[in-house]
Amino acid sequence: MTEPQGQVSKIALNNDKNACFMEQNYTEGKTFEKNNYTENLLIKGEYENCVFKNCDFYNSDISGVKFIECEFVDCNLSLVKLTNTAFRDVKFTGCKMLGLRFEECNTFGFAFSVDNCNLNHCTFYKTKLKKIIFKNAQLQETDFTECDLTASVFDNCDLTRAAFNNTIIEKADFRTSVNYSFDPERNRIKKAKFSLYGVTGLLAKYDIEIDHNV
Repeated sequence: MTEPQGQVSKIALNNDKNACFMEQNYTEGKTFEKNNYTENLLIKGEYENCVFKNCDFYNSDISGVKFIECEFVDCNLSLVKLTNTAFRDVKFTGCKMLGLRFEECNTFGFAFSVDNCNLNHCTFYKTKLKKIIFKNAQLQETDFTECDLTASVFDNCDLTRAAFNNTIIEKADFRTSVNYSFDPERNRIKKAKFSLYGVTGLLAKYDIEIDHNV
C-alpha cells in the first residue's frame, strides 16, 4: 500500500451549544490497494485525488462518503450502498459495478467516466448525466428512465434491454454501441447520433423486418 501524501481530520462544530464536536476523516493523494471493504468498511469521510486498486467493496456501505477526482481500478463495487455518496470527477476503469442505484447519490457536482466496466442492472432513475462517457461498458438491463443524457457518449457499449423512457438523449452518441432499443416518440432524441445498423433499435415497436444485405 502506498503511503499517504497527506491525511488530516476536519473538525466541525454543531451550532447547538449542547452538541459535541464531530470529527470527519479527510484523505488526500493516497493509494489503497487490495483492501477488502466487505469485512472492514471504508472509513467515512472525504477522499480527494485517491486511487483504489483491486479493492473489494462488494455489498458494503459507502453512504455519505465523498470521492473527489478519485480513480477506481479493477475494483468490485457490486451492490454497494450509495445513499448520499458523492462522485465528483471520478474515473472507473475495469470495475465490476452490478446493481448500483446511482439515483441515491449526492447530486451536487455528480460526474464520472467509465471505461471497460460492467454496470449491468444498475439504475440511474431521473439522474442528470450530461456529457458522461461510457466506454467499452456492459449496460445490460440498466435503467435510464427520465435521465438527462444530453451530449453523453456511449462508446462500444452493450445496451441489451436497457430502459430509456422519457429520457433526454439529445446530442448523445450511440454510433459504436449495440443492442439499444427505445421509442423515439417517448424520448427526446434531437441531434443524437446513431449508426445505420443501430437505427433498427429505434424501430423495434413497429415489429418490422429490416434486411441489411439489400
